[in-house]
Amino acid sequence: MNLSELDVLRWAHILAMVYWLGGEWGVFQTSYNVVNRKLGLEERRRHMETAYRIDILARTGILMLLPLGLHMGHIYGIQPLGGAWLTGMWIAFALWIALAWWAFISRETDLGLKLTKIDEGVRYLVIPAVLLVGVSSLLGRGPLEVGPGTMWYPAKLTLYGFALCIGLGLRFIMRAWTVRFRRLAEGPNAAEEAALEREIAIGRAMAFVYWITIAGVCFLGSTKPF
Repeated sequence: MNLSELDVLRWAHILAMVYWLGGEWGVFQTSYNVVNRKLGLEERRRHMETAYRIDILARTGILMLLPLGLHMGHIYGIQPLGGAWLTGMWIAFALWIALAWWAFISRETDLGLKLTKIDEGVRYLVIPAVLLVGVSSLLGRGPLEVGPGTMWYPAKLTLYGFALCIGLGLRFIMRAWTVRFRRLAEGPNAAEEAALEREIAIGRAMAFVYWITIAGVCFLGSTKPF
């Protein structure tokens, strides 16, 4: 069997995409029971715990897609930075993923909330950079070396940046669950219940856009139409 570096990266990229899409669907379905007032608070918390455990795989998948895509882009001759830059990039993303997992392990604690906010702060830096590179390259201004037959790459990168924006919004909603359930544990609270239902309704609407965007990312990466 003769496996190339690109073959392995492509396999990992597909795997990350599967965990991303499947995980988000699992969180979406679990959220119905998180806000179900007919269930006891402890049962709702168990569903919330299930959502967190599913979400960490989706979160890992979406984070892995960027370094995998940039690495493959270099092999394709589209992304010009290789060598030490690729090594540094992988180290940086490994640290970011470790941060996301640390926040997950510390969930439901004050430390977990702080780590989640740091994770969100990293996204504030990554999202504008991804969108800037994608849009600028689509306009022919670099830094990606694209032309006829490779414009799918910056288009995919731009869609991915948009997906990160939606994902950040969904992170806000899930982070709020910890605080709201702490207050609900103190006793019935109609205001917190209403806020929880409102936020999850917004999150579900965002999730539909999310899935369409993910489908677009998959389509561009698979078909490379332009």
